[in-house]
Amino acid sequence: MHNPLRSEADVFRLVVVIGVAAALVVALSLIAKPVWGVLLAALLIGVGIGFVWRAVRGSEPRSVEGHPVADDTRRILVVANQTAAGRELLQEIGNRCRGQDCEVMLVSPALVGSRAERWASDIDEGLDLARERMARSVTALRGIGVEVRAEVGDPDPNMAIEDALRVFPADEIVISTLPPEQSRWLEHEVVERTRREVELPMTHVIVDLDAERAATPLRSVG
Repeated sequence: MHNPLRSEADVFRLVVVIGVAAALVVALSLIAKPVWGVLLAALLIGVGIGFVWRAVRGSEPRSVEGHPVADDTRRILVVANQTAAGRELLQEIGNRCRGQDCEVMLVSPALVGSRAERWASDIDEGLDLARERMARSVTALRGIGVEVRAEVGDPDPNMAIEDALRVFPADEIVISTLPPEQSRWLEHEVVERTRREVELPMTHVIVDLDAERAATPLRSVG
């Protein structure tokens, strides 16, 4: 059986619904007869079971199709957030584009923290940080001759990939993350879900921002 709660947002919504339902049951039991609270609880349990059943039936792995264009241009969808300007990622893209026509779409899913962290922080600050990383990446890639455009995507990386593939005819996908011990994307199986669900070649690039040193300049792809 597959987990019907496909994202942190789903878990958050479920917790909120359970909390509200429990409060209603307690309030009704205190205001009216306890039997009404029991009846309401039974009704809510039935609704909950129906929700879970529908979610389970609809949570089978799905297939996301890409729509490559039959020409000589290599189109790469790059998905990265904290590592968007990472040297290892930029070098990987440069190597893939060297000696051929190449278009890159860089998508940075914003707001990678937990829902509680989002409430406690400035959402605009998270968006600004994503844009700053993208700007550095775009500048570096254009500096070595790579044609690239960039945008902030859905907070859910897998949804961001699906959205991007609707408008960008990628031939392949490159996902960049922090090392396993630091990466929330790896914790939530973003890379594995992409391999399962997207019918395009996919490469995973790990960028250790703490270890990176700008030893030599990136080479031009021209």
